[in-house]
Amino acid sequence: MHSADGSEQRYLQLFRGSFTSALRWPQLDALWERVRERAGDDWYIYAVGESPPGEPADAARVETFLTEIDKLLREEHKEDYCGIVYADDLQMPSFIKIYDPHNLGVSCGYSDNPPLPGWIMSLIPPVDLPATQVVTKKRRRWWQQIFS
Repeated sequence: MHSADGSEQRYLQLFRGSFTSALRWPQLDALWERVRERAGDDWYIYAVGESPPGEPADAARVETFLTEIDKLLREEHKEDYCGIVYADDLQMPSFIKIYDPHNLGVSCGYSDNPPLPGWIMSLIPPVDLPATQVVTKKRRRWWQQIFS
């Protein structure tokens, strides 16, 4: 994990940093709205288990991702709360972890081996996180379909 400019270390430091859950669906709506307001910023959208993107997504791709991930979360996380999307700052996010409803494990609380998020949005280039989870073929097809 050595990088000449330390960007890998910085990404991992941010990844392991403090996050707040968008616990309720209206909080998630507000978070998505804040990201949409900054869709032209350099958002990297990383599907953990795939190769990290080398370039930030354009505004149209950010919008497509937000629409599709929101639909997936609401269809597959059949709870009256969200609680599976975490941001470093709900008001001015720069790093967002989105957990897959089908691979939650212990995403909140304490665990020696917490699951990796399914997707990460960040304003810095991502690094290839250890592939400690199996990405199902269904998820991989979903990911490829929205960006093909």
